[in-house]
Amino acid sequence: MLIEIDKLSASLGSTVILHDVNLSLGEGEIYGLLGPNGAGKSTTIAVALGLLKPDSGQVRVFGQNPRRAAHEIYGSLGVLPEQNGFYDWMSAEEYLGFFSELHARHLEPNDLRDRLSSVGLAPRLRQPIGTYSRGMRQRLGLARALIANPKLLVLDEPTNGLDPRGRREIHDLLLHLAGHGVGILLCTHLLDDVDRLCRRVGIIVDGRTVAEGTIADLIREENRPVRFRLRLTGERPPAIAEKVPVSVVAHEGEWCVVDLNPDVAPDTAWRQLLFRGWPIAEIRHEGGGLEDLYLTLTERRAA
Repeated sequence: MLIEIDKLSASLGSTVILHDVNLSLGEGEIYGLLGPNGAGKSTTIAVALGLLKPDSGQVRVFGQNPRRAAHEIYGSLGVLPEQNGFYDWMSAEEYLGFFSELHARHLEPNDLRDRLSSVGLAPRLRQPIGTYSRGMRQRLGLARALIANPKLLVLDEPTNGLDPRGRREIHDLLLHLAGHGVGILLCTHLLDDVDRLCRRVGIIVDGRTVAEGTIADLIREENRPVRFRLRLTGERPPAIAEKVPVSVVAHEGEWCVVDLNPDVAPDTAWRQLLFRGWPIAEIRHEGGGLEDLYLTLTERRAA
């Protein structure tokens, strides 16, 4: 395991922030860390990075105590915090080159350009950072987090400020990294990001882990099917022997109401249905799934 956190509690001054947090992240996994504002997500990250001493419980990163083995751990770790520090007078190329030297990694200009291109900043290499939009700064922060070719990435709201195309590009990059064995701890409020990227999640409320596991298993436990309404431009194919990733709940005119198999990602399900001849023209999310699960668990705890 890249990260193992068990029964963690931690305080800031005299205030206990974390009471009982549990988390495990393996190689090649993108794990979603979710929770309301003030739930303890940032404090959990601070403890995992060795920046804050826990009161009790166990924390292991690469199998080691992050406060005692910081030098070894940081060499294989990349971090994108929610608040980034940028030097507005630098260009992206100068900035990344500066940080690569701090990491004792001399990167040639071509390598710097390739890394910036991978996060979508190729057209803005020499533009002053002070003129960058929030989304462009997020891209640059991610490029900085990848300088050390890390085995573990800790990302706090990585797609903040990005337009839909930019979010999809970052999603594809993270999936590519995970496919090459990089473990990614993703802290975000954007449940669409989690739905697309993560198989397993942990939900923290008031400093306690109230749910951890695969999204599919947690949805089943709460008995909350993922429901969609599909507009069809013609008749859907007749039932066939091979399985489809949805259950038809109702058919009302051109609209078909379906429950999605929680083991199948929505994008994958729609591709399978289109391949099997479903004439889908429009898709609307009707409820259930990760969003309802999150709202139920956080409201239940607040009550």
